[in-house]
Amino acid sequence: MTKKREKFSTQMDKDLLAELKYLANSQGRQIQSVVEEAVEQYVHEHSDARPNPKVMAAAAEANKRYAKTLAYLAK
Repeated sequence: MTKKREKFSTQMDKDLLAELKYLANSQGRQIQSVVEEAVEQYVHEHSDARPNPKVMAAAAEANKRYAKTLAYLAK
């Protein structure tokens, strides 16, 4: 399954960007891949108090799909 990507732009210290480019290149990776991995890790480490979006989406789908059954069981 291919992830849907969305473009955005930002700015970074030029020396840090040069190091990022060097590291990505030395690993045979695109900058996009390295940045996405870093952001995923950051979000994971800083969002412990929030529910996992994948879990919430699955729960919403289950509620939608089994609404009648869940309503019956709630009686």
